[in-house]
Amino acid sequence: MRVRDQRNRRRGVLAAGMLAVALALTSACTGGKGGDKGPGWQDGVDQPAAKASVSISEPAADAKDVPAATAITFVTEQAEDTTVEVTGADGAAVDGELAADGRSWLPSKALDYGGSYTATVTATGDDGRPVTATSAFTVMAQPQQQVRISSFLGDDQTVGVAMPLIVRFGREIPEKYRADLQRRMTVTSEPAQEGSWHWVSPTEVRYRPKEFWQAGSKVSYRVQAGGLPLGDGWYGRADLTVDIKIGPKLLMTVDNRTKRMVVTRDGSTIKTIPVSLGKKSTPSSSGTMIVMEKLRKTVFDTYDELGPEDGYRTKIDYAQRLTWGGEFIHAAPWSEGQQGTTNVSHGCVNVSMANGAWLFTNTKVGDPIVVKGTERKLQLGNGWTDWNVSWEEYVKGSALPYEPAEDGADDADDPDLSPSETPTA
Repeated sequence: MRVRDQRNRRRGVLAAGMLAVALALTSACTGGKGGDKGPGWQDGVDQPAAKASVSISEPAADAKDVPAATAITFVTEQAEDTTVEVTGADGAAVDGELAADGRSWLPSKALDYGGSYTATVTATGDDGRPVTATSAFTVMAQPQQQVRISSFLGDDQTVGVAMPLIVRFGREIPEKYRADLQRRMTVTSEPAQEGSWHWVSPTEVRYRPKEFWQAGSKVSYRVQAGGLPLGDGWYGRADLTVDIKIGPKLLMTVDNRTKRMVVTRDGSTIKTIPVSLGKKSTPSSSGTMIVMEKLRKTVFDTYDELGPEDGYRTKIDYAQRLTWGGEFIHAAPWSEGQQGTTNVSHGCVNVSMANGAWLFTNTKVGDPIVVKGTERKLQLGNGWTDWNVSWEEYVKGSALPYEPAEDGADDADDPDLSPSETPTA
């Protein structure tokens, strides 16, 4: 596939300091400054050398055992236009696209194990004279050790505005491999919204926007890790692509002072619900939590945790999990007399059967609930606590340096970006 880069208005040409690197790399791959004669050529008349130059950094010419997820990386100087073409041994073009920085090209899917390919990068300066660099290489055999990559969400799922994108790995990813992996993790949204990846553990990375997702957004995220080296002889098993939708902005706010939950949809109050929170010995957590799962009927069994004296086993209706530690919103007909006045729960948000049914019908996984004024602060990591750290702290969890959006810039109106392209760290 031929891919054209015309993003110089945003990115500019490479700094002059890269020239030494470009010259050093030309010994490994074919490239040059000159190339085709270009328009205006006349035999017998000396012509100045083409302004543009190009060299391919990776894969090196005639390289063997190249990873199936290899990127074609290159260096250009004074190029107004750059195209990349990759073909297989049969001459068929490989589909792919330039990376956001315009300095590398990624295949749309992993290359064939054992396959032979040729990459051709063509750069053209403002003089209209193209120069090319080529590199022929062979992909490695299929590895035996492959890492499974999975998403918490599935295609076409509709979620709440606080939902983080969650990607999990079947094996710990060493720190030195995370940046390269993250470069191949992209998020696009319509409309465009600034966001960042954040590694919560060696086996899990999440993405959240700077603010809650805009209601009605379409979001797509992709992990191009098939055939990518992930450390200690392990490689990504396959690429992952997920498309989701964001529902209306439904926000539940619980105030311990008033013992009320106020429910808003897209900024308008639609219901006020009396609640009973955790009693003093088992207080509810204050913070921003997210509906993690919904259970129409379940059983709370705490005998193993609390023992025969304090433990209990109770059938529960309309349960919505908020923390790993066992805090839920749920119907509690036994405390309806105290709801709105007294806290009697073991840490959950108790509501009536009727209100529990109403909430269960109207909420989605990913909807936020903010609890205020209790004796205990929400512990980071006890659930999806991504919204309980500042944006400045959140981006520190990225394996790549965070580049904030320019003040006053509107990427959605930028002709050099897709309308749905989302700046990420």
